[in-house]
Amino acid sequence: MNSRADDEAAVNAVLADSYKAWEAGDAEGMVADYTEDATAVMPGSLREGRDAIRDAMALGFAGPLKGTSTHDRRLGIRFAGRDVAVVISEAGILFPGQKEVPEAGKVNCTWVFEKRDGRWLIAAYHNSPVSAPVR
Repeated sequence: MNSRADDEAAVNAVLADSYKAWEAGDAEGMVADYTEDATAVMPGSLREGRDAIRDAMALGFAGPLKGTSTHDRRLGIRFAGRDVAVVISEAGILFPGQKEVPEAGKVNCTWVFEKRDGRWLIAAYHNSPVSAPVR
């Protein structure tokens, strides 16, 4: 296996762990692989720093996101140098009883990963509503 395949597997594992923590309603676990200075940009909000992201997710898991999970369809991954990866995906929140995300709930996501001390971490996340299905 070449180093990029190893890096891609490590990035995918970070995303899988974050989504597992979401499904468990575990805000601390969800941001365990975020950099301390990570940012999350979503329509109407900017969360600066891992603690702010964790706190917002904890509020969500205690309220409107209680019992939710996520759907993520990877559209691509590319590496910008040795220590930066960009992942593009289509995602959405699955509310209790839903089997698939309604079109209106789908978002396009950009994840920026940084390799620090040999470990891939989420440095930035951004999402935007999908205006038309990606094919």
